[in-house]
Amino acid sequence: MENLKLIEILLVEDNLGDARLTQEALKEGKVKNNLHIVYDGAEATDFLFKRNQYQNAPRPDLIILDLNLPKKSGMDVLAEIKDDDTMKRIPVIILTSSNVEEDIIRSYNLHANCYLAKQMEL
Repeated sequence: MENLKLIEILLVEDNLGDARLTQEALKEGKVKNNLHIVYDGAEATDFLFKRNQYQNAPRPDLIILDLNLPKKSGMDVLAEIKDDDTMKRIPVIILTSSNVEEDIIRSYNLHANCYLAKQMEL
């Protein structure tokens, strides 16, 4: 059996229930991964730029990003990622409750790789 590299995934999600659901979905998938979860936009940029408690954080292979975050919006985090030469090629999936056309267009204009709206239960 060959040694397979784990995919480093950064999940930026402030809703604990949604974070748990994403974690469970990734466990059931066929891609072996190391999931790192941060809960606000400021913590996300600390992780990505290896600041404060994240000085030894790995470079993510994939970022799953909510737009509606405390401290710093997901749009601001996305803009910082795509403006940085060392990170701009990391795929970013927007996973958010917003299905507002303006958010979708702005995300793609900032070079998000995919935009998925969460299903809201009634």
